[in-house]
Amino acid sequence: MQNLIASSLKYENGSLSVLDQYLLPHQQVWHQCHDVGTMKELIISLKVRGAPLIGLSASLLVAYLAEQGVVKGELEKAINELEATRPTAVNLMHCMAALRRALTQSDYVAGIVTTAERLFIEDIELCERMASRGAELINSGDNILTHCNTGALATAGIGTALGVIYKAQQKHGNVHVWVDETRPLLQGGRLTAFELERWKIPYTLICDNMAASLMAAGKVDKIVVGADRIAANGDFANKVGTYNLAVLAHFHNIPFYVVAPITTLDTNTACGGDIEIEQRNPQEVRGVSGSFGEALWAPTNANVYNPAFDITPAKLVTGWVLDTGVYNQQQVLMGKLKELTQ
Repeated sequence: MQNLIASSLKYENGSLSVLDQYLLPHQQVWHQCHDVGTMKELIISLKVRGAPLIGLSASLLVAYLAEQGVVKGELEKAINELEATRPTAVNLMHCMAALRRALTQSDYVAGIVTTAERLFIEDIELCERMASRGAELINSGDNILTHCNTGALATAGIGTALGVIYKAQQKHGNVHVWVDETRPLLQGGRLTAFELERWKIPYTLICDNMAASLMAAGKVDKIVVGADRIAANGDFANKVGTYNLAVLAHFHNIPFYVVAPITTLDTNTACGGDIEIEQRNPQEVRGVSGSFGEALWAPTNANVYNPAFDITPAKLVTGWVLDTGVYNQQQVLMGKLKELTQ
C-alpha cells in the first residue's frame, strides 16, 4: 500500500499510526495500530474520531491486514467488528461496504488495498470541494459559530464545516469563529481551538449554553456544522447540541448550514427518527477526563442521559453544503439528496 499521510492518520513505510485525539491539545501522541482489537479500542474511546476519519482508519487497517496475509474469513470478521464500533456515523458503514465488495474479487488483497487507497484520496478531494462551495456562503467579516470538531483532525483533508471556515479565511482574511466547547467531551474546546490556532484563524471559545446570548446580541452571522449521517429527507444526526443551535438560529433568523460529503448521505434512511443514536458512558457526564487528568463532580451514582448525537430536522436547515453542490430546502424537499445517490 502506498504511503498515505493526514493530520491524524498515516500509513507510512508499512506501519499504520493514529494521533490520539483524547490527549490533544496538550499532548501529541501517535499510536501504532496493527490489529482489530487495538483499532476498536481507539475508536470507541474517541482517540480516533470524526465520521470520515473513523471509516478511513478502519479501512487502512483492513488493507494492512490483507497485505499481511490474513485469510479472507478473518478479513470479513474484521470488517464486521470494525463496522459495529460506532452505530450512528454512516461513513464507517460506507467504507466497510466498499471493502466487502472488494473482498468478493478474485484478487481480493489487491482489491482491498486499492479500495482503501481510493477512499483516502477521495476524502481529501471531497473536503476540498465542500470547502470551496461553502466558502462562497461566507462574507468578509463574518462571525461564524461552529460546534464539535469538523476539521483536518476528523478527515483525510481539510475538514467539512471547519474546512469551509479555513477556505473563507483564506479568501477574506478577516473571519472570526465562535467555538462551542461541546460538552461532554469538549471536542470544540480541545480540538477545534487547537486547529484554529494552528491555522491562525481568530476564534473565541464559549460554553455551549452561551450561544443564545450571542445570537440575541447580534454577534453571530452564520452557523456551520458537520454531520454524521444525513437522511433522505434532509434530517441529520450530528454531535449532541447541534439541534439546540438549529432551534436558536431559526428563532434569531440566522443562516444555519450543514456541511458533509456525499459519503455521509444515507438515503436508505427515510428520516432522522430512523437513525440509531449511540448512548455513551455515564462517566463522561458525571465528570471529565483527558490529558489533564480526571475530575468527578457529580454524585457517583447520579443517573445520566448521554446521547452522543441529536437529530436536527430539515426544516431548520438553510442549506446542505455537499461536495456536489449547495442545496436549499425546496431542492431537498423535492428529493435532491436521493437523486445524488442513485
